[in-house]
Amino acid sequence: MKHTQSRRNFLKAAAATTLFSMKAPAAGRIMGANDRISIAVIGCGQRGFNAHMPGVNKYAKEQNIEITAVCDPWRQRRDRAAAKTKEWYGREARKFVSYRDVVVLDDIDAVMIASCDHQHTTHLKAAAEAKKDVYCEKPLGRDIKRLREACDAVRANRIVCQIGTQLRSYPSFTGCRKLFRTGVLGSISRVEQRRNGTKPYWYSRLAEAKEKDVDWKEFLMDLPMRPFNAVQFTGWYGFRDFSDGPVPGFASHFIDLVNYITGSELPKYAVGQHGVFTWKDKYGFTCPDQVQASWIYPEGFLVSYSTNFGNGGGSCFRVYGTKGVLDMLDWKNPVYSGEGACQETTIKKKTPVDPVSRPDHFLDWLLCLRSRKTPNASIEAGWRHAVAVIMAVKASDTGRRYVYNAEKRDIRAG
Repeated sequence: MKHTQSRRNFLKAAAATTLFSMKAPAAGRIMGANDRISIAVIGCGQRGFNAHMPGVNKYAKEQNIEITAVCDPWRQRRDRAAAKTKEWYGREARKFVSYRDVVVLDDIDAVMIASCDHQHTTHLKAAAEAKKDVYCEKPLGRDIKRLREACDAVRANRIVCQIGTQLRSYPSFTGCRKLFRTGVLGSISRVEQRRNGTKPYWYSRLAEAKEKDVDWKEFLMDLPMRPFNAVQFTGWYGFRDFSDGPVPGFASHFIDLVNYITGSELPKYAVGQHGVFTWKDKYGFTCPDQVQASWIYPEGFLVSYSTNFGNGGGSCFRVYGTKGVLDMLDWKNPVYSGEGACQETTIKKKTPVDPVSRPDHFLDWLLCLRSRKTPNASIEAGWRHAVAVIMAVKASDTGRRYVYNAEKRDIRAG
Protein backbone atom coordinates (compact mmCIF):
# COMPACT_ATOMS: atom_id res chain seq x y z
CA MET A 1 0.00 0.00 0.00
CA LYS A 2 1.33 3.41 -0.98
CA HIS A 3 0.78 6.35 1.37
CA THR A 4 1.70 9.51 -0.52
CA GLN A 5 -0.36 11.98 1.47
CA SER A 6 1.98 13.37 4.10
CA ARG A 7 0.70 15.99 6.53
CA ARG A 8 3.19 18.52 5.13
CA ASN A 9 2.12 18.03 1.51
CA PHE A 10 -1.50 17.98 2.62
CA LEU A 11 -1.32 21.41 4.22
CA LYS A 12 0.82 22.81 1.41
CA ALA A 13 -1.69 21.71 -1.22
CA ALA A 14 -4.55 23.12 0.80
CA ALA A 15 -2.90 26.51 1.12
CA ALA A 16 -2.52 26.74 -2.65
CA THR A 17 -6.29 26.90 -3.15
CA THR A 18 -6.93 29.97 -1.00
CA LEU A 19 -9.52 32.27 -2.58
CA PHE A 20 -8.45 35.53 -0.99
CA SER A 21 -5.49 36.86 0.90
CA MET A 22 -5.80 36.33 4.64
CA LYS A 23 -5.07 39.90 5.70
CA ALA A 24 -7.37 41.37 8.33
CA PRO A 25 -10.23 43.63 7.21
CA ALA A 26 -8.65 46.64 8.98
CA ALA A 27 -10.40 49.34 6.95
CA GLY A 28 -13.22 49.92 9.42
CA ARG A 29 -13.23 52.17 12.43
CA ILE A 30 -11.38 50.69 15.41
CA MET A 31 -13.80 51.35 18.23
CA GLY A 32 -12.77 52.03 21.78
CA ALA A 33 -14.31 50.34 24.80
CA ASN A 34 -16.55 53.36 25.39
CA ASP A 35 -18.01 53.27 21.88
CA ARG A 36 -21.27 51.37 21.90
CA ILE A 37 -21.68 48.96 18.97
CA SER A 38 -25.14 49.25 17.44
CA ILE A 39 -26.40 46.00 15.92
CA ALA A 40 -29.37 45.21 13.67
CA VAL A 41 -30.86 41.72 13.31
CA ILE A 42 -32.16 40.77 9.85
CA GLY A 43 -34.34 37.70 10.24
CA CYS A 44 -36.04 37.27 13.62
CA GLY A 45 -37.17 33.67 13.34
CA GLN A 46 -35.94 30.72 15.36
CA ARG A 47 -32.24 31.22 14.59
CA GLY A 48 -32.27 34.99 14.87
CA PHE A 49 -34.37 35.17 18.02
CA ASN A 50 -33.16 32.08 19.87
CA ALA A 51 -29.48 32.10 18.91
CA HIS A 52 -28.20 35.36 17.46
CA MET A 53 -29.92 37.76 19.81
CA PRO A 54 -29.13 35.99 23.11
CA GLY A 55 -25.73 35.03 21.71
CA VAL A 56 -24.56 38.63 21.53
CA ASN A 57 -26.69 39.96 24.38
CA LYS A 58 -24.79 37.62 26.69
CA TYR A 59 -21.84 39.98 26.18
CA ALA A 60 -23.81 43.24 26.01
CA LYS A 61 -22.23 44.85 29.07
CA GLU A 62 -18.78 43.35 28.64
CA GLN A 63 -18.52 44.39 24.98
CA ASN A 64 -20.77 47.47 25.16
CA ILE A 65 -23.23 46.45 22.44
CA GLU A 66 -26.94 46.97 21.90
CA ILE A 67 -29.43 45.57 19.39
CA THR A 68 -31.09 48.73 18.11
CA ALA A 69 -32.98 47.50 15.04
CA VAL A 70 -34.83 44.32 14.06
CA CYS A 71 -36.07 43.33 10.62
CA ASP A 72 -38.45 40.62 9.45
CA PRO A 73 -41.33 40.39 6.93
CA TRP A 74 -43.55 38.78 9.61
CA ARG A 75 -45.06 41.32 12.02
CA GLN A 76 -45.26 38.93 14.98
CA ARG A 77 -41.56 38.09 14.69
CA ARG A 78 -40.62 41.78 14.53
CA ASP A 79 -42.75 42.59 17.54
CA ARG A 80 -41.40 39.68 19.56
CA ALA A 81 -37.80 40.63 18.84
CA ALA A 82 -38.38 44.31 19.63
CA ALA A 83 -40.08 43.42 22.91
CA LYS A 84 -37.06 41.36 23.91
CA THR A 85 -34.73 44.30 23.26
CA LYS A 86 -36.86 46.47 25.53
CA GLU A 87 -36.56 43.83 28.24
CA TRP A 88 -32.78 43.76 27.83
CA TYR A 89 -31.90 47.42 27.19
CA GLY A 90 -34.84 49.40 28.50
CA ARG A 91 -35.85 50.62 25.06
CA GLU A 92 -37.43 48.90 22.11
CA ALA A 93 -35.43 48.39 18.92
CA ARG A 94 -36.69 50.00 15.75
CA LYS A 95 -38.74 47.64 13.58
CA PHE A 96 -38.35 47.20 9.82
CA VAL A 97 -39.89 44.98 7.16
CA SER A 98 -37.12 45.22 4.57
CA TYR A 99 -33.36 44.85 4.85
CA ARG A 100 -33.07 47.83 2.48
CA ASP A 101 -34.25 50.16 5.24
CA VAL A 102 -31.73 48.69 7.69
CA VAL A 103 -28.51 48.88 5.70
CA VAL A 104 -28.96 52.61 4.99
CA LEU A 105 -29.07 53.53 8.68
CA ASP A 106 -26.03 55.62 9.59
CA ASP A 107 -26.13 54.62 13.25
CA ILE A 108 -25.95 50.85 12.61
CA ASP A 109 -22.44 49.45 12.92
CA ALA A 110 -23.14 45.78 12.24
CA VAL A 111 -25.91 43.44 11.11
CA MET A 112 -26.67 39.83 11.98
CA ILE A 113 -28.23 37.94 9.08
CA ALA A 114 -30.45 35.05 10.14
CA SER A 115 -32.79 35.16 7.18
CA CYS A 116 -33.88 32.32 4.90
CA ASP A 117 -31.36 30.44 2.76
CA HIS A 118 -32.50 32.02 -0.51
CA GLN A 119 -31.94 35.50 0.97
CA HIS A 120 -28.43 35.17 2.44
CA THR A 121 -26.32 36.38 -0.50
CA THR A 122 -28.66 39.31 -1.22
CA HIS A 123 -28.62 40.47 2.38
CA LEU A 124 -24.87 39.94 2.74
CA LYS A 125 -24.02 41.82 -0.45
CA ALA A 126 -26.24 44.76 0.50
CA ALA A 127 -24.78 44.98 4.01
CA ALA A 128 -21.21 44.78 2.73
CA GLU A 129 -21.80 47.48 0.13
CA ALA A 130 -23.23 49.65 2.90
CA LYS A 131 -19.99 48.96 4.82
CA LYS A 132 -21.74 47.28 7.72
CA ASP A 133 -19.89 44.52 9.54
CA VAL A 134 -21.77 41.22 9.34
CA TYR A 135 -22.50 37.94 11.07
CA CYS A 136 -24.17 35.78 8.40
CA GLU A 137 -25.79 32.39 8.79
CA LYS A 138 -24.89 29.37 6.74
CA PRO A 139 -25.28 28.08 4.11
CA LEU A 140 -23.66 31.18 2.72
CA GLY A 141 -25.11 30.77 -0.77
CA ARG A 142 -27.14 28.56 -3.12
CA ASP A 143 -25.94 29.93 -6.47
CA ILE A 144 -22.26 30.21 -7.38
CA LYS A 145 -22.58 33.56 -9.19
CA ARG A 146 -24.43 35.26 -6.34
CA LEU A 147 -22.08 33.66 -3.84
CA ARG A 148 -19.09 35.06 -5.69
CA GLU A 149 -20.65 38.53 -5.84
CA ALA A 150 -21.42 38.56 -2.12
CA CYS A 151 -17.93 37.35 -1.16
CA ASP A 152 -16.34 39.92 -3.46
CA ALA A 153 -18.44 42.67 -1.85
CA VAL A 154 -17.23 41.65 1.60
CA ARG A 155 -13.60 41.79 0.52
CA ALA A 156 -13.92 44.97 -1.55
CA ASN A 157 -15.46 46.85 1.37
CA ARG A 158 -13.13 45.26 3.94
CA ILE A 159 -15.84 44.59 6.48
CA VAL A 160 -15.54 42.15 9.38
CA CYS A 161 -17.62 39.12 8.41
CA GLN A 162 -18.22 36.04 10.55
CA ILE A 163 -20.03 33.09 8.96
CA GLY A 164 -22.37 31.10 11.21
CA THR A 165 -20.48 27.81 11.13
CA GLN A 166 -20.09 28.03 14.88
CA LEU A 167 -18.89 24.47 15.46
CA ARG A 168 -15.35 25.50 14.53
CA SER A 169 -15.33 27.67 17.66
CA TYR A 170 -16.10 24.73 19.97
CA PRO A 171 -13.10 23.93 22.21
CA SER A 172 -13.64 20.25 21.36
CA PHE A 173 -13.29 20.69 17.60
CA THR A 174 -10.41 23.12 18.02
CA GLY A 175 -8.79 20.35 20.04
CA CYS A 176 -9.42 17.93 17.15
CA ARG A 177 -7.70 20.39 14.83
CA LYS A 178 -4.65 20.52 17.11
CA LEU A 179 -4.57 16.73 17.39
CA PHE A 180 -4.80 16.24 13.63
CA ARG A 181 -1.82 18.49 13.05
CA THR A 182 0.39 16.26 15.18
CA GLY A 183 0.13 13.58 12.47
CA VAL A 184 -0.87 10.93 15.02
CA LEU A 185 -3.64 9.62 12.74
CA GLY A 186 -1.25 9.10 9.82
CA SER A 187 -2.44 9.81 6.28
CA ILE A 188 -6.19 10.19 5.99
CA SER A 189 -8.20 8.45 3.31
CA ARG A 190 -11.78 9.28 4.27
CA VAL A 191 -13.86 11.65 6.38
CA GLU A 192 -17.44 10.58 6.91
CA GLN A 193 -20.57 11.91 8.54
CA ARG A 194 -23.96 10.23 8.68
CA ARG A 195 -26.43 12.59 10.34
CA ASN A 196 -29.77 10.84 10.62
CA GLY A 197 -33.15 11.53 12.19
CA THR A 198 -36.65 10.18 12.40
CA LYS A 199 -38.22 13.23 10.78
CA PRO A 200 -37.00 16.18 8.66
CA TYR A 201 -36.29 19.31 10.67
CA TRP A 202 -38.59 21.50 8.58
CA TYR A 203 -41.70 19.95 10.15
CA SER A 204 -40.82 21.56 13.47
CA ARG A 205 -40.91 25.01 11.84
CA LEU A 206 -44.53 24.83 10.67
CA ALA A 207 -46.69 27.46 12.34
CA GLU A 208 -49.85 29.47 11.80
CA ALA A 209 -49.31 32.64 9.79
CA LYS A 210 -51.86 35.04 8.30
CA GLU A 211 -51.36 36.88 5.04
CA LYS A 212 -52.25 40.24 6.59
CA ASP A 213 -49.28 39.94 8.97
CA VAL A 214 -46.71 39.05 6.31
CA ASP A 215 -44.99 41.03 3.56
CA TRP A 216 -45.09 38.08 1.16
CA LYS A 217 -43.22 39.88 -1.62
CA GLU A 218 -40.37 40.77 0.74
CA PHE A 219 -40.12 37.11 1.73
CA LEU A 220 -40.08 35.88 -1.87
CA MET A 221 -37.56 38.54 -2.94
CA ASP A 222 -36.73 37.83 -6.59
CA LEU A 223 -38.60 34.53 -6.80
CA PRO A 224 -41.77 34.39 -8.94
CA MET A 225 -44.85 35.78 -7.26
CA ARG A 226 -47.43 33.21 -6.15
CA PRO A 227 -50.43 33.25 -3.76
CA PHE A 228 -49.55 33.45 -0.07
CA ASN A 229 -48.93 30.02 1.42
CA ALA A 230 -48.46 29.71 5.18
CA VAL A 231 -46.87 26.26 4.86
CA GLN A 232 -44.24 27.55 2.45
CA PHE A 233 -43.69 30.67 4.54
CA THR A 234 -43.16 28.97 7.89
CA GLY A 235 -41.85 25.64 6.60
CA TRP A 236 -39.55 27.16 3.96
CA TYR A 237 -36.70 24.83 4.98
CA GLY A 238 -38.62 22.01 3.28
CA PHE A 239 -39.12 23.61 -0.15
CA ARG A 240 -36.55 23.75 -2.94
CA ASP A 241 -37.55 27.30 -3.89
CA PHE A 242 -36.08 28.50 -0.61
CA SER A 243 -33.63 25.83 0.52
CA ASP A 244 -31.90 22.70 -0.76
CA GLY A 245 -32.29 20.37 2.19
CA PRO A 246 -29.84 18.52 4.45
CA VAL A 247 -26.66 19.11 2.43
CA PRO A 248 -26.72 22.89 2.88
CA GLY A 249 -28.62 22.59 6.16
CA PHE A 250 -26.36 20.07 7.90
CA ALA A 251 -23.41 19.24 5.64
CA SER A 252 -22.35 22.89 5.48
CA HIS A 253 -21.29 22.49 9.13
CA PHE A 254 -19.63 19.17 8.31
CA ILE A 255 -17.65 20.48 5.34
CA ASP A 256 -16.56 23.52 7.33
CA LEU A 257 -15.26 21.27 10.09
CA VAL A 258 -13.44 19.07 7.56
CA ASN A 259 -11.71 22.21 6.31
CA TYR A 260 -11.03 23.57 9.79
CA ILE A 261 -9.63 20.36 11.24
CA THR A 262 -7.65 19.04 8.29
CA GLY A 263 -6.56 22.25 6.57
CA SER A 264 -8.31 21.32 3.32
CA GLU A 265 -10.09 24.04 1.41
CA LEU A 266 -11.92 23.20 -1.81
CA PRO A 267 -12.85 19.88 -3.46
CA LYS A 268 -11.94 18.88 -7.00
CA TYR A 269 -15.08 16.86 -7.67
CA ALA A 270 -18.52 16.19 -6.20
CA VAL A 271 -21.18 13.57 -6.85
CA GLY A 272 -24.48 12.93 -5.14
CA GLN A 273 -27.98 11.53 -5.08
CA HIS A 274 -31.10 12.57 -3.20
CA GLY A 275 -34.85 12.16 -3.13
CA VAL A 276 -38.08 12.27 -1.14
CA PHE A 277 -38.76 8.66 -0.17
CA THR A 278 -40.34 8.60 3.30
CA TRP A 279 -42.12 11.87 4.08
CA LYS A 280 -44.75 12.17 1.34
CA ASP A 281 -47.81 13.86 2.79
CA LYS A 282 -50.27 16.75 2.54
CA TYR A 283 -47.57 19.42 2.93
CA GLY A 284 -45.87 18.59 -0.35
CA PHE A 285 -42.34 19.26 0.85
CA THR A 286 -39.83 19.06 -1.98
CA CYS A 287 -36.50 18.98 -0.10
CA PRO A 288 -35.04 15.46 0.04
CA ASP A 289 -35.39 13.29 3.10
CA GLN A 290 -32.56 11.06 1.84
CA VAL A 291 -29.22 12.42 0.64
CA GLN A 292 -25.83 10.98 -0.22
CA ALA A 293 -23.01 13.30 -1.27
CA SER A 294 -19.28 12.80 -1.65
CA TRP A 295 -16.34 14.96 -2.60
CA ILE A 296 -12.78 14.21 -3.72
CA TYR A 297 -10.20 16.69 -2.38
CA PRO A 298 -6.95 17.50 -4.19
CA GLU A 299 -4.95 16.42 -1.14
CA GLY A 300 -6.01 12.86 -1.89
CA PHE A 301 -8.96 11.77 0.27
CA LEU A 302 -12.71 11.27 0.04
CA VAL A 303 -15.35 13.10 2.09
CA SER A 304 -18.75 11.46 2.46
CA TYR A 305 -21.98 12.86 3.90
CA SER A 306 -25.42 11.27 4.18
CA THR A 307 -28.73 11.91 5.90
CA ASN A 308 -31.53 9.42 6.45
CA PHE A 309 -34.76 11.02 7.63
CA GLY A 310 -36.50 7.67 7.64
CA ASN A 311 -34.63 6.13 10.57
CA GLY A 312 -32.67 7.90 13.29
CA GLY A 313 -30.08 5.17 13.82
CA GLY A 314 -26.58 4.79 12.40
CA SER A 315 -25.19 8.31 12.79
CA CYS A 316 -21.41 8.78 12.77
CA PHE A 317 -18.71 11.43 12.35
CA ARG A 318 -15.21 10.06 11.78
CA VAL A 319 -11.83 10.86 10.29
CA TYR A 320 -10.12 7.67 9.12
CA GLY A 321 -6.33 7.59 9.05
CA THR A 322 -3.71 4.94 8.36
CA LYS A 323 -2.69 4.99 12.04
CA GLY A 324 -6.05 5.48 13.71
CA VAL A 325 -9.47 7.06 13.73
CA LEU A 326 -10.87 10.27 15.20
CA ASP A 327 -14.47 9.84 16.37
CA MET A 328 -16.43 13.10 16.75
CA LEU A 329 -20.00 11.80 16.99
CA ASP A 330 -20.18 13.29 20.49
CA TRP A 331 -19.46 16.89 19.53
CA LYS A 332 -18.30 17.91 22.98
CA ASN A 333 -16.36 14.76 23.83
CA PRO A 334 -14.48 13.45 20.76
CA VAL A 335 -12.06 10.53 21.10
CA TYR A 336 -9.31 8.95 19.02
CA SER A 337 -7.99 5.41 18.89
CA GLY A 338 -5.84 3.01 16.89
CA GLU A 339 -8.94 1.25 15.57
CA GLY A 340 -8.48 -0.12 12.07
CA ALA A 341 -4.90 1.08 11.67
CA CYS A 342 -3.06 -0.29 8.63
CA GLN A 343 0.29 1.18 9.69
CA GLU A 344 2.13 0.92 12.98
CA THR A 345 0.42 3.25 15.45
CA THR A 346 1.42 4.94 18.70
CA ILE A 347 -2.22 5.13 19.87
CA LYS A 348 -2.59 2.39 22.48
CA LYS A 349 -6.16 2.95 23.62
CA LYS A 350 -9.26 5.07 23.09
CA THR A 351 -8.26 8.54 24.26
CA PRO A 352 -10.30 11.74 24.81
CA VAL A 353 -9.27 14.71 22.70
CA ASP A 354 -7.99 17.57 24.84
CA PRO A 355 -10.15 20.67 24.26
CA VAL A 356 -8.54 23.97 23.31
CA SER A 357 -10.18 26.97 24.96
CA ARG A 358 -11.22 29.85 22.71
CA PRO A 359 -13.95 32.54 22.60
CA ASP A 360 -17.34 31.30 21.48
CA HIS A 361 -18.44 32.22 17.97
CA PHE A 362 -20.46 35.30 18.90
CA LEU A 363 -17.82 36.68 21.23
CA ASP A 364 -15.14 36.08 18.60
CA TRP A 365 -17.14 38.25 16.20
CA LEU A 366 -17.70 41.00 18.74
CA LEU A 367 -14.00 41.10 19.60
CA CYS A 368 -13.14 41.38 15.91
CA LEU A 369 -15.56 44.28 15.45
CA ARG A 370 -13.27 46.31 17.70
CA SER A 371 -9.87 44.89 16.72
CA ARG A 372 -10.64 44.60 12.96
CA LYS A 373 -9.02 41.19 12.96
CA THR A 374 -10.30 38.30 10.83
CA PRO A 375 -12.95 36.18 12.63
CA ASN A 376 -12.64 32.45 13.10
CA ALA A 377 -15.14 31.67 10.32
CA SER A 378 -13.97 34.19 7.74
CA ILE A 379 -15.56 34.93 4.39
CA GLU A 380 -12.96 32.57 2.89
CA ALA A 381 -14.28 29.76 5.10
CA GLY A 382 -17.82 30.61 4.03
CA TRP A 383 -16.86 30.52 0.36
CA ARG A 384 -15.28 27.08 0.79
CA HIS A 385 -18.21 25.38 2.50
CA ALA A 386 -20.73 27.00 0.13
CA VAL A 387 -18.86 25.97 -3.03
CA ALA A 388 -18.67 22.35 -1.85
CA VAL A 389 -22.36 22.33 -0.93
CA ILE A 390 -23.47 23.88 -4.23
CA MET A 391 -21.39 21.34 -6.16
CA ALA A 392 -23.04 18.43 -4.32
CA VAL A 393 -26.56 19.79 -4.77
CA LYS A 394 -25.99 20.38 -8.48
CA ALA A 395 -24.53 16.89 -8.86
CA SER A 396 -27.52 15.36 -7.08
CA ASP A 397 -30.01 17.32 -9.19
CA THR A 398 -28.39 16.38 -12.50
CA GLY A 399 -26.88 12.98 -11.85
CA ARG A 400 -23.54 14.28 -13.09
CA ARG A 401 -20.18 14.88 -11.44
CA TYR A 402 -19.38 18.54 -10.72
CA VAL A 403 -15.89 19.99 -10.97
CA TYR A 404 -14.41 23.09 -9.31
CA ASN A 405 -12.33 25.46 -11.43
CA ALA A 406 -10.04 27.42 -9.09
CA GLU A 407 -8.85 29.84 -11.78
CA LYS A 408 -12.38 30.90 -12.73
CA ARG A 409 -13.83 30.41 -9.23
CA ASP A 410 -16.65 28.49 -10.83
CA ILE A 411 -18.13 25.02 -11.08
CA ARG A 412 -19.22 22.92 -14.06
CA ALA A 413 -20.50 19.45 -14.88
CA GLY A 414 -17.74 17.20 -16.11
